[in-house]
Amino acid sequence: MIGSTKPLAAPLQPPSPTGRCLAPSSCAPDSPPALTRAVESPRPVKAAASSHVLRASPQLSRWSRSRALRSGRRPGSDRAKLSSASASVLPVNKSLQPEDAAVAVEDGEDDDVCVAERDAAAGKAIYMVSDGTGWTAEHAVNAALGQFEHCFVDRGCAVNTHLISMIDSMDRLLEIIKQAAKEGALVLYTLADPSMAESAKKACDFWGVPSTDVLRPTVEAIASHIGVAPSGIPRSSPSRQGQLTEDYFRRIDAIDFTIKQDDGAQPQNLNRADFVLAGVSRTGKTPLSIYLAQKGYKVANVPIVMGVNLPKTLFEISQDKIFGLTINPVVLQAIRKTRAKALGFGDGYQSNYAEMEHVRQELVHANQIFAQNPMWPVIGVTGKAIEETAAVIVRIYHDRKQKCSMPRISKRY
Repeated sequence: MIGSTKPLAAPLQPPSPTGRCLAPSSCAPDSPPALTRAVESPRPVKAAASSHVLRASPQLSRWSRSRALRSGRRPGSDRAKLSSASASVLPVNKSLQPEDAAVAVEDGEDDDVCVAERDAAAGKAIYMVSDGTGWTAEHAVNAALGQFEHCFVDRGCAVNTHLISMIDSMDRLLEIIKQAAKEGALVLYTLADPSMAESAKKACDFWGVPSTDVLRPTVEAIASHIGVAPSGIPRSSPSRQGQLTEDYFRRIDAIDFTIKQDDGAQPQNLNRADFVLAGVSRTGKTPLSIYLAQKGYKVANVPIVMGVNLPKTLFEISQDKIFGLTINPVVLQAIRKTRAKALGFGDGYQSNYAEMEHVRQELVHANQIFAQNPMWPVIGVTGKAIEETAAVIVRIYHDRKQKCSMPRISKRY
């Protein structure tokens, strides 16, 4: 069992109060190589100035700013202004002591201050530590951060999240926690091995690092409920990697089917799909389809275009599997403008694709089709993550499959 034989009683020393840095790689030359690799191997979300801010409406700007801040980005190009605003709102990180600042000023080495240290001043650090892929910790943290959007938008507070996955040794775990102590970070961990989890807790207590075991309470609750002790083996452990299961091949088949059915292709196969998504261009049909396919659902998507008839097979299959997607016209216009620019179409390109009047007409046309087909649930995707929209679709699908009582009329979600 990983880490089960190595005790925590190694000489743990509190981090030195001098020479504190926030960047594991560029600002801690004397830090152990294992820690450097552990923190650099994931792709930490770094604060970066955005080159463009949507100004179509206050609601759109608020939504865009919220999404940017939740992902660790700082919208706007005026770094100085944002830094001063953040400094006036956020408390200074505890790891940055006055004596450290005095040393930096005295040496006159402002250019040597780590970029990561300046970025971290804009937000508190959160370390997500896992002995697997970190999927559970990452999604739990993202769900929790959703409860603080009012702070991200209204007061400019932010957080920097760092996912550190595949932790397979006690040494790496302790080095990461020591680095978290230097940075003043919160540590959230999902460690299946009970000895690793206990070591993480003791190390965090020793170094004064705030921490939470995200996985253990759920595991213990399930163990108590079913009366079976957990294995304590990480999912990434070689002992857990058995033969390929039927579920694996089902997901591969679903992904292959979904790719071939993208954007209205092969309408004769719509009857084989678990879900059929209908909506105007840029409502997120393709990424939503791929996300659902990775969960094992066969998905087809059909674009709604003015002047183009929908395929006849769409109305011949079971109407319970069809879902309509709609979106706010202002957001849709902004997405289409960005898409057109990414394709290399400049301001001189003549097209009504991203014109507001055309966008509104397309949405009105789609709403008329939805009204004519009341069996199709209509989901508004404005401000929703792909995971949120997918959750609504899967919930409706299982409710219908289990024959739960549902109104037989179109409903907006």
